[in-house]
Amino acid sequence: MARRGATRGASERKRSERRQEPVSATVDGGVAELVPDRERPRAWTLLLDGAPQSHVDLDDPSYLSFEYQRRLGHVIDLAAPPGRPLQVVHLGGGALTLARYIAAGRPRSTQQVVEIDAPLVQLVRRELPLDPQARIRVRSADARAGLGKVQDGWADLVIADVFSGARTPAHLTSAEFLAEVRRVLRPGGQYAANLADGPPLTHLRGQIATAASLFPELALAADPTVWRGRRFGNAILVASDLPVAVAELTRRVASDPHPGRVEHGRALADFTGGAAVVTDADAAPSPAPPPGAFT
Repeated sequence: MARRGATRGASERKRSERRQEPVSATVDGGVAELVPDRERPRAWTLLLDGAPQSHVDLDDPSYLSFEYQRRLGHVIDLAAPPGRPLQVVHLGGGALTLARYIAAGRPRSTQQVVEIDAPLVQLVRRELPLDPQARIRVRSADARAGLGKVQDGWADLVIADVFSGARTPAHLTSAEFLAEVRRVLRPGGQYAANLADGPPLTHLRGQIATAASLFPELALAADPTVWRGRRFGNAILVASDLPVAVAELTRRVASDPHPGRVEHGRALADFTGGAAVVTDADAAPSPAPPPGAFT
């Protein structure tokens, strides 16, 4: 008996050691790699074709490493009183970081994840398994098509974090797309989007103008150097038909390890600078990041 136990323990240790080595697979979006975080046991970074996409700590799903995910985490935290379950639609799944974050911090939340890359979903679910108690449904489908299957007024929150080849697809940038988002949201629900742009910020301004055509309340969080058009980077757009908790969002974003700035109201409208609303007829993908933008 002792020998069998020792053998089983050694086998488990070997499996654990194997899990701490990088894992790679060819997926629809390119080559996906899961790279262990040497500073946090059971934490991993997902890369697609060498570009970091998301980070997951299986022991602590509340830990958000990436700057843009931390800012989306602030939006999630402020979407309802602490601990209250939410109904959430995620457009884009990645390593399911934010779905795990919500499940850990808001038990009994119901979440739908729409991720077009089925092999990526299989890789993530195999190597970074979800808590079996989490109410997370993952559907392999195009983000807009999947959104079209969600019933009217179902969601407290819709989170869009969709990139193909490091660019947001054109059909996810238009007023018609945001009309679908608005349909799915309950009254007072919020839309949060991870946007990426660089100088002269034409895409970002157009996305703000497009969101403003459907939602009366907007806020945008970004690094000051992105605001000033000095570098390519991420910006988090929040939109709702009710006021956003701008003061608290501003405080949290300013307190991040890499402090950011939040604009809303007149300042955000001025930043938009009369940009035109994007429609399906003239939509284009977000710009490609320059080499080394996210390294």
